[in-house]
Amino acid sequence: MKNLRSFAVAALALLPGLALAHIGVDAGSHHGSAFMIGLVHPFTGMDHMAAMLAVGVWSVLVTRQVWVMPVAFAGLLLVGGLIGFSGAAVPMVEPMIAASLLVLGLLIGARVRLPLLMGAVLVGLFAVFHGVAHGSELPAAQAVAALSGMVLGTLALHLSGMVLGVLFKQRSAWYSRVLGGGIALMGAGFLVSAL
Repeated sequence: MKNLRSFAVAALALLPGLALAHIGVDAGSHHGSAFMIGLVHPFTGMDHMAAMLAVGVWSVLVTRQVWVMPVAFAGLLLVGGLIGFSGAAVPMVEPMIAASLLVLGLLIGARVRLPLLMGAVLVGLFAVFHGVAHGSELPAAQAVAALSGMVLGTLALHLSGMVLGVLFKQRSAWYSRVLGGGIALMGAGFLVSAL
């Protein structure tokens, strides 16, 4: 238990350093590499960061195969990123990102258990839309490096969410209800503004 707490503190302490580098109008060229641009990109939007943390939290709260949903999300985020790089017109990207927050927040708050495949498909569907949004913003000239960084940053957020999920399982269910409710409210607000 002591090792888990030490790991949780160390993992959470690393996040602020990654979040310092918002991409901004210069497409992140001040970071020096497409990999770094991709790595920090998931941390630069509250909607993306909340969704990726939520996947990690929910996976720990409701299943023993805790890596299935985060890996499904990361894999289909990559697919969405490739679609975004291609410039394909995908409708409803922002409303689907907002809906992902609303749904994931409700699932966390209520600790809803879905069959594992259904949970993986659900988070994977949301991941495609997050990936399209990311892929359309990252430097296409260095797609492999940018996408590699994006997937690694996403997995870091999932891992941080999993640490939170472990802490929530050991404490009152109110922790997950409050977090889930907050994420759901954020999603509802984004959804209203996106429609």
